[in-house]
Amino acid sequence: MDVLGWILVIALFAVGMAGAVYPILPGVVAIYLALFVYGWFFTFQHYTVWFWVIQTLILLVLFVADYAVNAWGVKKLGGSKASIWGSTIGLIIGPFVIPAFGLIIGPFIGALIGEMLAGSGPGKAMKVGAGSVLGLFSSIVVKVILQLAMIVIFFIWVF
Repeated sequence: MDVLGWILVIALFAVGMAGAVYPILPGVVAIYLALFVYGWFFTFQHYTVWFWVIQTLILLVLFVADYAVNAWGVKKLGGSKASIWGSTIGLIIGPFVIPAFGLIIGPFIGALIGEMLAGSGPGKAMKVGAGSVLGLFSSIVVKVILQLAMIVIFFIWVF
C-alpha cells in the first residue's frame, strides 16, 4: 500500500508541474491533492496548522497570479479587455489546434484577434499579441517557482 501511495503522490506532483506549462492540466490543484493523498495513505500527523496555512496561501497566490500575470503582459503593452479574453481563449484552445506550438501561438493569435475586434490597428494588435506571450512566459515562471516551493515544503515538513 505504501508503494501505491508514493506512486500517486509523485504522479500528482508530476501532473501539477506539467500543469504549470500546459494549462489544461490541473496544476496546483494536483499538487494540493497530493498533500491529501499522502495523509490518507500514510498520516496527517506531520501537517501542522502552519503547513496548511502556507500551502493554502501559495495555492491562492497561484490562482490569482495565473490570471493576473497573463493579463499584466497584455495590459503592459496597451491591450484591451477583448485582447485579454482572446489571449485566455487562445491559451486554452491553442494547444489542441496546434499541438506543438499552440501554447505560444494560441494566446498570441487570441490577443491579436481580440485587439483587432476592439478596433486597434494591426501594429498595436501585434504588440499586444507579443505582450500576451510575455505574460504567458512570466506566468509559467511564477507557477513553476511557487509549485516547486509547495513540493519542497511538503518534503521538508514530512521528512
